Amino acid sequence: MKMILKLAAALPLALGLSLAHASEAGYPLDQFPVEKLTNQAALQTGAKLFVNYCLNCHGASSMRYNRLTDIGLSEAQIKTNLLFTADKVGELMKVAIAPVDAKKWFGALPPDLSVIARARASGAGSGSDWLYTYLRTFYRDATRPTGWNNALFANVGMPHVFWELQGGRGATIEETRAVKDPKSGEPTGFEKTLITFDVTGQRTESKSELEGLHHHEGHSITLAKAEGGQLSPAAYDETVADLVAYITYMSDPSALARTRLGVWVLLFLGLFTVLAWWMNREYWKDVK
Repeated sequence: MKMILKLAAALPLALGLSLAHASEAGYPLDQFPVEKLTNQAALQTGAKLFVNYCLNCHGASSMRYNRLTDIGLSEAQIKTNLLFTADKVGELMKVAIAPVDAKKWFGALPPDLSVIARARASGAGSGSDWLYTYLRTFYRDATRPTGWNNALFANVGMPHVFWELQGGRGATIEETRAVKDPKSGEPTGFEKTLITFDVTGQRTESKSELEGLHHHEGHSITLAKAEGGQLSPAAYDETVADLVAYITYMSDPSALARTRLGVWVLLFLGLFTVLAWWMNREYWKDVK
């Protein structure tokens, strides 16, 4: 019993340390607006964005065009507005780029996005949270081949496909590292490196020594305000949320139907419970 009490007392501390470590391990995730998942207009807009911006390089080989009827689109609308990489609505959403060209231009074939929203889920947040944050945290970096970098996915090979909508932005990266003795390996001090990227991606770096040994190694990045985009920051966030809603739907197309069915199942179970209780009372009232 004492051992159980000790474990129970230690659990909150362990959880606190785990959460603290998780928050320090990478860029914090923003919460995706989950109400978008049941908004048919948002899902339709997201499908349009996916076909126009993502399907050029990323496939969705587990998704067929005709599944878009689940979000309120007719086959005629699909064929007229969204059928760019296939001839029939029953075909899979294949990538537009040739694999040979993809390997030549990017070094590898960009990943399939059929279940990316599920694959990116972690203890830090859902896959939707990850995608929502990722698509909103690009910044200019002229040292990268594409001219872009990402606060969540450092040194990413993907360019910022929405840069015209969001605009360009700079970033400030602060790194604190221990200076160690080459012989003993013990820290003799700490050094702070400040790396700044302006809105054009030009990089500047400065270093300074920190006094004392009470510092901790760490890394943080602060993004500047986006400039020159076609959309306001709020409108851009809304656009990204629509796209992420569709990608999330695509990773589990039957989720909406299951949710709607689940409501009716719960109502039935509630009604059945009341009837069962009433019948039980009627059967046993004479016995008692």
